[in-house]
Amino acid sequence: MGVQAKICGISTPEAVAAALAGGAAYLGFVFFEKSPRNLAPEAAERLAQSVRGKAKVVALLVDPSDSEVDRVASVLKPDLIQLHGKETPARARAIGERTGAGIVKALPVSGSADLTAAADFDTVVEHLMFDAKPAKDAGRPGGHGEAFDWTLLAGRRFRRPWFLAGGLDPWNLTDAVRQSGAPLLDVSSGVERGPGLKDPALIAAFLDAAKRA
Repeated sequence: MGVQAKICGISTPEAVAAALAGGAAYLGFVFFEKSPRNLAPEAAERLAQSVRGKAKVVALLVDPSDSEVDRVASVLKPDLIQLHGKETPARARAIGERTGAGIVKALPVSGSADLTAAADFDTVVEHLMFDAKPAKDAGRPGGHGEAFDWTLLAGRRFRRPWFLAGGLDPWNLTDAVRQSGAPLLDVSSGVERGPGLKDPALIAAFLDAAKRA
């Protein structure tokens, strides 16, 4: 059967090539200065040229200002904008209307109570994403390679297709899908050989596992 996957934090042509060769459905580009995967919109646009028509181009932003949104949207022209901060449903809707892009809203999860926030976004975004809640002293909201209890999502129903994120890698992907029922997967640090350094072999292994999940 298999599940579709997003490779996030792409920053090199080699990573793009590996993601496309492996059949990734989404490629994510990060625009957040504190991330080791941060790119300028112009650099992301050059990388995305070979992606269009083969996979969805996703721009990851964290509590962006209107000027940041406008710059990324005008230069990259993403299919989807992933909001990974503390954006409200109203802000998510406004960014979608401002850009014409679909919105992916990432929600941090450490316990079942955190899943209730999904209901507030279900009607205003294209996709939900459930990611591990970072430590309070973490400098960024994701990309830490940490997982949460996947069984919290088992049997849950949402109006929108949702991504499972946080701590996934080629070796635990199958268990993650089995325990959570996730229809979509998102990986970043789990296919890296160092912070921000995507490994084409790990990308290939992850996507191969996703096809068999």
